[in-house]
Amino acid sequence: MNFLPAEIEMYAEKFTQPESKILQELNRETNAHVLQPRMLSGHLQGRLLSLISKMIQPSLILEIGTYTGYSAICMAEGLRKEGVLHTIEVNEELKDIILSYITKARLQEKIKLHIGNAKEIIPRINGSFDLIFIDADKENYSAYFDLTVDRTKQGGFIIADNVLWSGNVLKPFHQMDAETKALSEYTEKVYADDRVESLLLPVRDGLLISRKK
Repeated sequence: MNFLPAEIEMYAEKFTQPESKILQELNRETNAHVLQPRMLSGHLQGRLLSLISKMIQPSLILEIGTYTGYSAICMAEGLRKEGVLHTIEVNEELKDIILSYITKARLQEKIKLHIGNAKEIIPRINGSFDLIFIDADKENYSAYFDLTVDRTKQGGFIIADNVLWSGNVLKPFHQMDAETKALSEYTEKVYADDRVESLLLPVRDGLLISRKK
């Protein structure tokens, strides 16, 4: 998943703003007690999401795929005073740890957790989004983009995680599995969409950052 040599990543983390104590604790607990801890955004990606949020100072953030809440807490750091982050998670078993750390971070008034199918929940959330983070089931990335791009404010960002998929997107298309094909198709689809301008950033497992024109 990580494309940088371990020594370079450690050097980058050394000169990157450290995680808060709450995020450090959540990182440890996720790695110790939750399945597939590699899904956690982690230090470098978390600080990048926080920095982007602080730069644009969003009023409304949508996250599709909460996991244990690490990335939601990072992005909430940049919310305006009246801002809200809506985060959607399909796995109800993660609800307790998510809410626990949202409360520990004192963000229960800022982060609204939705449990269920994102394609059903997104239309029920009112407003136009300043920042969207897609990190859920890969086969539906394109559907999530279609559901949100026209609701993204001019100058807002749609960020999709895992678009390099451990390098599997470089395989011939006929050798890709369903998730890899979906990610490859998403990247090509968004790159060709003239409503956005995009940058594929090879941080961790690849972030496709798209700005609404």
